[in-house]
Amino acid sequence: MRASIAATKTNLLRIKKTLSLTEEGYELLDEKRRLLITELTSIIHVVDRFQRELDEALAKAYVLADRATIVVGRQKLEALSMAMDIKSSVAISNRRIMGVNIPAIDLKIIENEPYYSPVGVSFYVDAVVVKFKEILKLISQLAEKRIALLRIAKEVQKTIRKVNALEKIHLPYYRQTLKYINDSLEEEARGAFSMLKLIKERLGR
Repeated sequence: MRASIAATKTNLLRIKKTLSLTEEGYELLDEKRRLLITELTSIIHVVDRFQRELDEALAKAYVLADRATIVVGRQKLEALSMAMDIKSSVAISNRRIMGVNIPAIDLKIIENEPYYSPVGVSFYVDAVVVKFKEILKLISQLAEKRIALLRIAKEVQKTIRKVNALEKIHLPYYRQTLKYINDSLEEEARGAFSMLKLIKERLGR
């Protein structure tokens, strides 16, 4: 590859400039890679925490639902659920972290209480309602972080490929080419100096 480039001062300056830009790009990409990996590690811990909280909340919610079913009966519980005026809305916006679009999910629960008369209704029913509203919020938080995790992981892979290409292919190539041109120019200078010295010696005779 080096032999295809003429050993001239113009090419020497061009390769020096290209090498400098490549080294700068490598440093920036390497820093981006480190920051993305740090962010990725942080989000992994958050996802794990939200997943545990969701699993625990679901387990408690189903226990409460079973108890409510036993106390008030399945048919009445179904009738009560139909009377509940609860709606939810989801707004999704984006923010950027090192060139990666990260979603921000805003869940709003709109409700018009009371849903039913407290007479003849177990507190387990109210507990189930509260617990499942909590679960909806946890699901939205978990979804937000999981999407962020996938997008950042994809960007990490792309950045690592670029860093490796610069480190193992482009930087060695430009450094070797620069050395080749330098060595060639120095050899030419030594040859020219030797020739000039020989000419002076012959003219001095």
